[in-house]
Parts: sequence; structure tokens; C-alpha cells
Amino acid sequence: MSEDNNYFSIKQWAEEDRPREKLILKGKQALSHAELIAILIGSGSKKLSAVELSKQILSTHDNDLNNLGRLTITDLQKFKGIGEAKAITIIAALELGRRRQLTDVKERPKISSSKDAYNCVFSTMEDLNHEVFKILILNRRNLVTKIIEISAGGVSGTIVDPKIIFKKALDANASSIILAHNHPSGNLKPSTADIQVTKKIAAAGMTLEIRVLDHIIISDKGYYSFLDEGLMA
Repeated sequence: MSEDNNYFSIKQWAEEDRPREKLILKGKQALSHAELIAILIGSGSKKLSAVELSKQILSTHDNDLNNLGRLTITDLQKFKGIGEAKAITIIAALELGRRRQLTDVKERPKISSSKDAYNCVFSTMEDLNHEVFKILILNRRNLVTKIIEISAGGVSGTIVDPKIIFKKALDANASSIILAHNHPSGNLKPSTADIQVTKKIAAAGMTLEIRVLDHIIISDKGYYSFLDEGLMA
């Protein structure tokens, strides 16, 4: 029997197994990642149903939505059955999910540890394919009042100007700040430049009486804290 003859469209499935009907009958939590993506793309290819195509896309990227979030329109179009419109739909849905994470926190987060700082910024930085440098603005109670992007660069670095950092911090009435940037390579070890610029910014902060509490390096493998590693002395 040919592969084409083995193919069954979603319309031929039992009603409770079809993604849309399953969502209605059992709720959104009952659907797998592949089934949710299948609802987005609507249809598959000649040989694969929308669910099977979605499973193929996910399995190619370790079934990890963070990895999927890094794909471009061109990357997604490499899968047979995914055109520009479907690729855009997938990317838009993943971006909405990322933004929802940012609005889930109803209160200003309090920073008591490096993990708290990491939790504030990881969702906006871990899946980027270029470096971004941000600062967390803290008030006297160590509550985060604002997160500001300072610069964005290439795969291996971005320019960081202490004058810009402290202008932003002063404008935001910061009592202290935490530095954060990502390593798209996945390597969490700070470079010599990372260490040098951290020392330079921390020294400038002492002069302006705005303490630099920590510097967090973020990747899809986790984070590195300068404070935890004794590099903020």
C-alpha cells in the first residue's frame, strides 16, 4: 500500500480526536503542542495531516517551543505544507505567548536573588539570535520598576555605553540596577569583555550612588550570575 493510501485527513478522524473539536469538548489543556499548532495552520501537506506535519516540525526542534520560537519564516517554509501565511501565523502565535508571559506578573517583582532577576527577563532574551543588553531598574525596596533595553547587536556582541546606562537609570529614579545580556551561542561563561565592562559600570555606579547589584548572562541553557560567582566585589 502506498504512503498516499495510508494518509487520513483530520476530517476522517473521530470527532473527539480532531484538534478543534477536542478543544471544544475537553478544553485547551487537553491538546498537545502539535494539536495546537495544527489548529493554527489548518491543513497539512498531501501526505501529512496538519497534526502530523506539526509533530514533524516540533520533533525536528527537540519538541521545544523555545527552539521553535527562534525559527524564521524562511526556516518554517522548508517544511512541505508550510507556506508564508502559515509560517507567519505560527510565529505570531508564539510571539503572543511570549508577550503573555510578560503581562502575567500583576505586581512589581521583588529581587531577592539572581533567580528572581533571571525570571524577569529570560522570556524576552533566551531565544534571540543576536545579543541584547538590558538593565533592570530597582527602587529602594528592590522592586523592579522598569526594564530598559540599552543596545542590540550581532551574534557575538553588542556595544554597551555606561553613559547611556546611567542616563536611563537616573531618568527612571533608580536606586540600584541589575545588568542583563544574552549569549545566543548558549555559552554562559562571561568573556573578558563582559568582566571588564561590568567592573567599569559598577565603578561608575558607585560614583553616582546607584549600585550595580548583579550582571546576569542568559541563554537557552539557563543563566550565569556575576554576584553568585563572586565577581561583583
